[in-house]
Amino acid sequence: ISPYDELDVIISSFDPELAKPFNIQSLARIASGTSGINQNLAYLVDQYGNIELPVLGTIHAAGLTRLQLQDHVKQLLIDGNFISDPYVMVRFRDFKIFFLGSNGGKAITVPNERCTFLEALALSGDLNIYTNRKKIAVMREVDGRMVMRYLDPRSSAVFHDPYFMMQQNDFIITQDTRYKNFLDSYAQWSPIFSLFSSVTGLASLYMSYLVLQNTSTTK
Repeated sequence: ISPYDELDVIISSFDPELAKPFNIQSLARIASGTSGINQNLAYLVDQYGNIELPVLGTIHAAGLTRLQLQDHVKQLLIDGNFISDPYVMVRFRDFKIFFLGSNGGKAITVPNERCTFLEALALSGDLNIYTNRKKIAVMREVDGRMVMRYLDPRSSAVFHDPYFMMQQNDFIITQDTRYKNFLDSYAQWSPIFSLFSSVTGLASLYMSYLVLQNTSTTK
């Protein structure tokens, strides 16, 4: 979980009345006096990594996984003697993975929270014949620092890699092969090569003309 993520936090219990004060949807329903639930309500993680839950107050969420936040909120409810049998569900409202390739960057919105490395590559749609498939990097924040790991989608070992399952705000970074870099360099210098070839051709033609002139004068 990172700052500016949107989270759905739903708290329930065997006794629904006990859980109502802890759900923002229930409070909004009571405040408006209507029976409909506003599905757009979500908890925004602020710039400091905190969310504000009804009754429980400020909770630091940044750096936790979704399951860790579930367990933390559940323990707060039990320790505070609010609910003895709480059930807590935390979901990302916008599960995103960021892709950086040779053609620029894009944010990939995943329709659900389960996305593998191979699925993310398919969603990116930016792999081409020049992409170096031996070293595709996955970068994520671990314990407050950014960690980068290289994966090869062609290897069966990728299925057992701890970075195979994508997490919220992961980065996938690709790079081109040396052959592509050579082609780009050649394309950059190609006009100069063409100009040099033209000048060389003209010089050869002029030298031939001088030779013919010299031969005619000698005769």
